[in-house]
Amino acid sequence: MSHPIVIAIDGTSASGKSTNARKVAKALGYAYVDTGAMYRTLAWHCLQKKVDIDDPKAVSATCRKWKTALECTDGKVHLLVDGYFPDKEIRTEEVTSATSHIAAYPRVREWMKNKQRECIQFGNLVMEGRDIGTNVFPETDFKFYLDACIHERSKRRAAEGLQENLAVRDQRDSQRASAPLMVALGAMVINNSGQTIEETSNIIIEEVQKRRKHQEARG
Repeated sequence: MSHPIVIAIDGTSASGKSTNARKVAKALGYAYVDTGAMYRTLAWHCLQKKVDIDDPKAVSATCRKWKTALECTDGKVHLLVDGYFPDKEIRTEEVTSATSHIAAYPRVREWMKNKQRECIQFGNLVMEGRDIGTNVFPETDFKFYLDACIHERSKRRAAEGLQENLAVRDQRDSQRASAPLMVALGAMVINNSGQTIEETSNIIIEEVQKRRKHQEARG
């Protein structure tokens, strides 16, 4: 029996990872995993429980204690806390800011890596984040790295109603000690500045289909 396929889509903030990953997953009939939402869920939970997000030990302890479960609904994998997925709550500026802090903690990233690898139980996946191809599923043959110019990405964030210093976020993500943001070995790099969502997602889908044919040809 063949192993489930994992399409890893990494990239910078506001590079279109989520939008394109959703479109690719829908087109191919794969489950979609937004790993950023998992980190946001932890940040939201810490804020709800008054955990000091600047204290790595406190946040790591929360990871060990909170009651979570994975659920796949309508093709989307969610991390539930006490049976609840805080869909809207995790998109606030407060949670966004807290997420960038806790995501840098090594023990948090290790916990998330293990949980994200469990998503394979739902079959073929399109998983997007910042370390999927380098850290979570480095063995996959389907790796992509999305980027766009800082001006384009800032416009996208503003259109979402969010204010975020993307240059600072990029620097923090790429310089953290644990699983830094970087292009995975063998990844296709796509700079989608000026591209439509359809153009970017079609590039990914065509490359996946090409690599699958190559795999099948090899037996």
